[in-house]
Amino acid sequence: QVQLVESGGGSVQPGGSLRLSCAASGSIFSIYDMGWYRQTPGNQRELVATITKSDTTNYADSVKGRFAISRDNAKNTVYLQMNSLKPEDTAVYYCNAFIVATSRAGMNYWGKGTLVTVSS
Repeated sequence: QVQLVESGGGSVQPGGSLRLSCAASGSIFSIYDMGWYRQTPGNQRELVATITKSDTTNYADSVKGRFAISRDNAKNTVYLQMNSLKPEDTAVYYCNAFIVATSRAGMNYWGKGTLVTVSS
């Protein structure tokens, strides 16, 4: 019943920008940590950025200074602003969140992913 839906992926040239959004919906009591991960063919899914409920953030070294994660708790939404994009940023980006449902059961949820392609 609880789900995460990503949006905002697309194709962009090196040096360009994209803004990803991920909205949680369903029978939600509270959302704790949220984050973005990415995956390319043949590789493990890797952490890009995370943000706590009180806005503490951390980033992978490869995106520091270029990406910014933020959240709007009133909208149950997390964002990833991606600037100065590089070809190596090309991947499927997945949203993740630890969500407590109204039943008071808590677990990690994953979105289905959105494709970001950076090429010239």
